[in-house]
Amino acid sequence: MNIITFCEVDESLFNPEFNVEHFHSGTSLEADVVIINIDSIFEFEENKTAITKDKFVSIAIIEDESDYDAFKNFGIDAWIRMSEISQINNIINLVNKRLLS
Repeated sequence: MNIITFCEVDESLFNPEFNVEHFHSGTSLEADVVIINIDSIFEFEENKTAITKDKFVSIAIIEDESDYDAFKNFGIDAWIRMSEISQINNIINLVNKRLLS
């Protein structure tokens, strides 16, 4: 599974079977999953057609409730709190089963 992050996420958190690239470092993959935060939502919106597969999932990292309110207008597929970021693989596996399969 190809994952592209638009924000800083510790790559050691991801399962080894995932291919992870950071958008700002350049991407060679088409994303199955895109990970964004509130600061990168507009950059993601501007670039999503160039870096995603036809069928992809977006996961937003939220810091507080105001982030959720901002994201809800963008059609984000899943959310994870920054305080729970160590559980990112669980979210990725869940959206893979429910939305990408």
